[in-house]
Amino acid sequence: MAEQEPTPEQLEALAAANADSENRVNYKAPAQKSLQEIQQQDQDDESLRKYKEALLGKCAAVADPKIPNVQVTRMTLLCDTAPQPLVLDLQGDLDNLKKNPFVLKEGIEYKIKINFKVNKDIVSGLKYTQQTFRKGIKLDKSDYMVGSYGPRASEEYEFLTTMEESPKGLLARGTYNIKSKFTDDDEHDHLSWEWFLTIKKDWTN
Repeated sequence: MAEQEPTPEQLEALAAANADSENRVNYKAPAQKSLQEIQQQDQDDESLRKYKEALLGKCAAVADPKIPNVQVTRMTLLCDTAPQPLVLDLQGDLDNLKKNPFVLKEGIEYKIKINFKVNKDIVSGLKYTQQTFRKGIKLDKSDYMVGSYGPRASEEYEFLTTMEESPKGLLARGTYNIKSKFTDDDEHDHLSWEWFLTIKKDWTN
């Protein structure tokens, strides 16, 4: 049986249904302070000084002004049944991501893992947002609160989304356009990227 493409009306109905269940983040940003300011505060309080040292570490922040404070390095779709790793390199040419869509089997469970670095100052309220489109119609938007992080000399941080389930059924099969963004409390856009996901009946083409 030939696969049936959903009509614009069906896509609009799906988008309306998803609008009620979108994840929203209500979070008030604290005042931003540099790492140096935080380290110099309360120097006479030995217990607080040791606590901040344990939290922030002894490593010096990256001084190179050309290196951004937050670098998003890669995104991975984690699925136990996938025949091969599903990884996007986010440090290369982001336009290439549009040319090689991920293929997911319908109805399987997966998580999204994002690897990132913090190089200079503590960053507050990191947030991962993704919007899903099909045939130009927005079907879904999800916001994930990632948290606040201090700089590390070389080690990356990892963030995992909650468990997701790929769409299933004849009308769900097809290609989805996903727009992702990594921001913080100050609405700094650390990275925006666009990628594609193709839902098929099975893993193979």
